[in-house]
Amino acid sequence: MAANDRAAAPGKSGGSSAADALMRASLSAVAPGTGLRDGLERILRGNTGGLLVLGMDKTVESLCTGGFVLDVEFTATRLRELCKLDGALILDKDLTKILRAGVQLVPDSNIPTEETGTRHRTADRVSKQVNFPVVSVSQSMRLIALYVDGQRRVLEDSAAILSRANQALATLERYKLRLDEVAGTLSALEIEDLVTVRDVSAVSQRLEMVRRIATEIAEYVVELGTDGRLLSLQLDELIAGVEPERELVVKDYVPEPTAKRNRTVPEALVELDALPHAELLELTTVARALGYTGSPETLDSAVSPRGYRLLAKVPRLPNTVIDRLVEHFGGLQKLLAASVDDLQTVDGVGEARARSVREGLSRLAESSILERYV
Repeated sequence: MAANDRAAAPGKSGGSSAADALMRASLSAVAPGTGLRDGLERILRGNTGGLLVLGMDKTVESLCTGGFVLDVEFTATRLRELCKLDGALILDKDLTKILRAGVQLVPDSNIPTEETGTRHRTADRVSKQVNFPVVSVSQSMRLIALYVDGQRRVLEDSAAILSRANQALATLERYKLRLDEVAGTLSALEIEDLVTVRDVSAVSQRLEMVRRIATEIAEYVVELGTDGRLLSLQLDELIAGVEPERELVVKDYVPEPTAKRNRTVPEALVELDALPHAELLELTTVARALGYTGSPETLDSAVSPRGYRLLAKVPRLPNTVIDRLVEHFGGLQKLLAASVDDLQTVDGVGEARARSVREGLSRLAESSILERYV
């Protein structure tokens, strides 16, 4: 994919929008293994070119002049044969029928476009004027371009996408290893009550980096269609637990509200998500997104976890009970010092669950200290 096409790809900062969701759905519809992709590749091999609108409503109908009303079942071979006609094809939004063929599309000429070829200019303008994706198959350049609400994506061969996806996967593996290291260090520091804002920011930074690389790989999976099944399994295994861990870290360390600062957990997550990549590399900026002042001196300030993160590691402990335990004891150190009888005073914690929590926290404490010092 050309650099200018990849630059417009959705999700690079972890964000999402209606346009990005439509682009991902459209990429899935034209991915390898689908009937539409088969038809598009037949058009390329036939060297005829084509223009397709993937949906029909009154707005699309108002742009159509001439052509033939067909309303026939979609097949890849029919798509290839009908593209021999001079004009565009209109498919239904479910891609099960070819509704019209040989149509001339007349979009609003005042809609701005940077495309040069007649077919591509039409595709770009139509995609901006209607709520459906438009596909352009270039006869001279031998490429397939997908237009969605002003975004343009050139469809590539699976081998090229897999090459980049494997590079991204290798990067994700390295980042995940580093994340596991800093997360393990944070757990040990939590047990010893030695955590600083720097430690929390480092873990949040790594979690966000892993999440963003995973988002990029997920886009490759969509583009690869059936060719991306193995990649999808590898991705799922690598990022298992990353999203919950990200939220638990924020819940543990978002500062208590004051007159000057009042950052909620959802707000902190949104702030982290919105950080540009260059700012994400700065721990002071990450600390600011979490709700701290973000000065270099603040990074060395001591903080104490509430206990959400370690309690979530105790087997079969419901979130509602975790919330009650944190609310009752107010912090991890008090939870670690609590006896079975103390734990039973919390609503929903009977003797069996109290022993499970006590033993679970003890095992986590021992293993964290051993991993740190052995």
